[in-house]
Order: sequence, then structure tokens, then C-alpha cells
Amino acid sequence: MNAMPGIHHVELWIADFSLVRDEWAWLLQRVGFVRESEWPGGVSWGAGGAYVTLTESPNLATVEHDRRRPGLNHLALRAGERSAVDAIMRDAPAHGWRPLYQERYPHAGGPAHYAGWLENAGGFKVELVADAV
Repeated sequence: MNAMPGIHHVELWIADFSLVRDEWAWLLQRVGFVRESEWPGGVSWGAGGAYVTLTESPNLATVEHDRRRPGLNHLALRAGERSAVDAIMRDAPAHGWRPLYQERYPHAGGPAHYAGWLENAGGFKVELVADAV
């Protein structure tokens, strides 16, 4: 998997790392990331020269994450072939992820875009994008 030009890493601040740790681990492994390092309250997952870091926020006095507020709406990840996207979407609920836009799956992003959308217990949304055919 090649890194996107200009993207070195993404760091997500999590309100309750222990609540979502396993959800993220399952999903990132499914799309080809490998755990690179871990410490109390955080972990980094790498793929193709870029990485995603999940860290428990030191500022928990603020409101919980809301993807509709200014900031990160969602993280879009390459998920491989369409069958891989379908398998992840099928298995996701057993791993803490709630499917979104099911009535329009897999073309909620338009007829030429094959993808699935998930939301976890922490309110983070992920888009799983299939390779172009």
C-alpha cells in the first residue's frame, strides 16, 4: 500500500481509549495496518509509510467528540477489493462498529464510488473505500 503524497500521519485524540482500542485495532488490521508502537493511553498503526496514532486526550473537560462539529468528520481508508469492503461491513457490528447509510450501501458516495461507512462507540466515522475497478 502506497502512502498518499503529503500525508505523513494522522493523530486522533480519543476521549476514552480503553472503550475504543479494540474497535480500532480490529478495523486497522483488516485494512492492512500493523501496530508499530503502544504506550499507556495510545497506539500507532502504520501502513505504506504513513501511520495513524490514537491517543487518549489529556483535555477531557471538553465535550465528547462530535464528527459534525468543526474538526475531523471522518477518516477514509483504502480497503482493497469490493469483496473486502463487503466482508468488513458484514463483520463490523461484532467488533463495535455501527454501519451508516445502509439504505444506500455501497454507493452512498455516488454510483461510481464503492464504499462503506462505519461509526464506533467514540463517535468516530470511518469510510472504507474499495479499489477502483
